[in-house]
Amino acid sequence: MKLQEMLGLSVFDVEDGKEIGKVLDFMISEDWKILGVILEGKSIFSPHYKAVLWEDISAYGEDAVMIRNQQAVRKMEAENIQTTFALGDGKVKELSVLTSDGVMIGHVSDVYFDHELGNTITGLEISDGFISDLVEGRRWLPFTPEITKGENAIMVPPLSEERLEKTINSANG
Repeated sequence: MKLQEMLGLSVFDVEDGKEIGKVLDFMISEDWKILGVILEGKSIFSPHYKAVLWEDISAYGEDAVMIRNQQAVRKMEAENIQTTFALGDGKVKELSVLTSDGVMIGHVSDVYFDHELGNTITGLEISDGFISDLVEGRRWLPFTPEITKGENAIMVPPLSEERLEKTINSANG
């Protein structure tokens, strides 16, 4: 599953069947695990976000994210959220992807994780730009422990461009 597909999904409390909010973004750890979801609703003047930690998510699918109860929603200090998928200074989306020997292989357009592996990130979807995406399609870089997020780029091992695979959902099929 891709994180981009989950943005905007409704979040429901299983106990009461109440909609709690919508997924705004994802918190990601330094070791490439999904820590939880950030919900829509942060006030411009508030230093807090409403968030649900991954262990409080009981299920998720293409239509909704289910949490165990309303107590799973927590206030998180914005300054304590270091890495996110789509928003803020620490976002992964749109970062350049560079090999440690200086080869630019594209930009992050999405992040993949596997239902069966829980919150473990399994790969990055790489874009070379709009025209290239249309002609060649986006590519998928399987995750390895050597992939690191820097301040301005995702650093990958040398020869990672040789490990790129076509994505299943690419623009050209």
